[in-house]
Amino acid sequence: MNRTLKYIDLFSGAGGFSLGFDNKGFQNVFSVDIEPSFCETYNHNFPSHNLIQKDICDVTDAELKYLKEYDEIDVVIGGPPCQGFSIAGNIGRQFIEDPRNRLFKEFVRVVKVVEPTYFVMENVARLYNHNKGNTRGEIINDFENLGYKVECKILNSADYGVPQVRKRVIFIGTKNNQEILFPKKQVDKYVTVKEALSSYPKLKSGQESKIPNHIAMSHSEQMLHKMSFVSDGGDRNEIPEPIRPKSGDVRKYIKYSSDKPSVTVTGDMRKIFHYEQNRALTVRELAKLQSFPDDFEFKGTKISQQQQVGNSVPPKMAEAIASVIIKMSKNV
Repeated sequence: MNRTLKYIDLFSGAGGFSLGFDNKGFQNVFSVDIEPSFCETYNHNFPSHNLIQKDICDVTDAELKYLKEYDEIDVVIGGPPCQGFSIAGNIGRQFIEDPRNRLFKEFVRVVKVVEPTYFVMENVARLYNHNKGNTRGEIINDFENLGYKVECKILNSADYGVPQVRKRVIFIGTKNNQEILFPKKQVDKYVTVKEALSSYPKLKSGQESKIPNHIAMSHSEQMLHKMSFVSDGGDRNEIPEPIRPKSGDVRKYIKYSSDKPSVTVTGDMRKIFHYEQNRALTVRELAKLQSFPDDFEFKGTKISQQQQVGNSVPPKMAEAIASVIIKMSKNV
C-alpha cells in the first residue's frame, strides 16, 4: 500500500498523538476535542488539520459519515479519559456499563461508524489488570463484536527515546485477520533528564526567557527554602524535620534525578523541582520530557498548558506506534 495513510484523532488534546502520526507521513482527516485551550494549542500547531471543537458525544453518526465521506480512514487513534476503573468500589459493576466511562463507548461508536482498517487506543497502565483483567476483556470484546482482531500491551515511553518512564496500555485492532505488531524497544540507553534539559537557559523562580513556554513559576520563599535542602534526585526526607511537609502527595517535594529518565509527567508537576535549579520545571521543560520539539507552542493559562503536556501521548512514542501501523498496512 503506497498511498498516504489517513487517520482520525479522538480526544486529541494538544496533539501529541497527531504529531507522531504526522511525522511518519500520515494525513489527518479530522480531530476532536472539547477543551477550548487545548484546541487553541492544537490549531496553532496544526493549522491545516480539521479540528472539531465539541463534545464527542455531540458528534452524530451522520456527521461522522459526512466527515469521512471522501476518505478511506486507515486508523482511528485516541486516548479516551476513563475514570470509572480507577475508583475503588465499582468491582460489581461492569466497566463498560459505568457512566464515567461513556467516552470509551464513544471511541467504540466512532470505530463502528467510520470502520477504519486499524485503531489504536491508549490509556493508563493500571487498566490492564483492573478487576482481575476483566476490564481489559470487556474492552477487547466490545471491539471484537465489531469484527476487529484486538491485542493490547503495556508500553514504556522511555523505550522509544522519550526521556521519561511513562507506562501506558495500548490496544491495537485490525479489520484484517493479520498479525498485530507492537513497537520494539528502540534505544540501548534511556535518555536522562539532564540530557534532555541541560541546553535550556537557567531560570530562577518567576524568571522569564525568550523561549516559548520557558517561564519559571513563582514559588513562595517558604517553598524555595524547603526545597533548597533537597539534592539532585532527593526527596522531602532531606528537608529538616521542623519544616518538613508532613502530609500531601509523597511524589511531591522531590527533585528530578539528573541521571535517569523523568518520572511520569502529569498535569500538575509544581512540587517536583529541577535537579539543580531551585524551581519547578517550566512548561517547555515538561514538554521536552514528553519529547515535544521546541517549536511546538502551548497556549492558554500556565495550569492549562501543564495539563495539556501531562495529558499528551509522547510524540516519539506515537511515532513508534505509527511505524508499526505502516508495517501492518504493507503486510496485508
